[in-house]
Amino acid sequence: MIEFIKETLLLLPFLFGTYLVLETIEAKAGGALGRWLERARSVGPLAGSLAGALPQCGVSAAAASFYAGGVVTVGTLLSVFLSTSDELLPVLVSKHVPVSVIAKIVGIKILCAIAVGFTVNGVLVLFRKHRREVSVGELCEHSHCHCSSRGGILVPALIHTVEIFFFIAVVSGVIELAMHYFGEDCLETLHMSTPIVGELAAGAIGLVPNCAVSVASAELYVNGALSGGALMASSFTSSGLGLLVLLRTNRNLRENICIVLSVYVIGVLLGMLTGPLL
Repeated sequence: MIEFIKETLLLLPFLFGTYLVLETIEAKAGGALGRWLERARSVGPLAGSLAGALPQCGVSAAAASFYAGGVVTVGTLLSVFLSTSDELLPVLVSKHVPVSVIAKIVGIKILCAIAVGFTVNGVLVLFRKHRREVSVGELCEHSHCHCSSRGGILVPALIHTVEIFFFIAVVSGVIELAMHYFGEDCLETLHMSTPIVGELAAGAIGLVPNCAVSVASAELYVNGALSGGALMASSFTSSGLGLLVLLRTNRNLRENICIVLSVYVIGVLLGMLTGPLL
């Protein structure tokens, strides 16, 4: 429970910084900043994959808000989600897993995330799918916060930060209690060392937006109850609190469902493909 509180509080500066950036972009999107963002989208998956690999979930939460505000593409969002590993890497380090194995996991995740991100963006361009414009106003409309009438950027950013923070705290608190009562013992019954079944189950468990899942996956892997493929599948689908923020900030339910399913399917397939490399 202490780790849950710590993780949630550490998210606050990321959220506030994200919404400060979004409010600034909204105020200046029609000028040079808007043109720069448009050009920067072409390298988004590369930057997103590298940022997501950092061992914390603040980047994925920020990416979800940026996507909801139209700042980054869906390819960049998927890159961040797939490269995020939440608490997996610190736990593997604490369990004295060989550095070569940890480096391999990080390298595989980054390379796969980059490939997926650019591929998705390329496919969308090929089929001429509409790319959303930068619009923080949509976030306000979805949240019913009416903060656009308050002027400036600090107050609106603070309103969004508090609103999202309490939503995350409540939902994550419920998940934390469930993991506390069921936890690792329940995960051990899912036969996640069995080929295919293990990856499918681990990928689904990885979608749960809570660091306890990453911790349990690392523990099970070290104890031999989780195969390499299942570990990778869980790691690919474990995007920290990113999915939770996406579901709260992005008003397009169909889009959200497609993104969640994409993370799961791609994560499981990549887990099957890359597991034997560990």
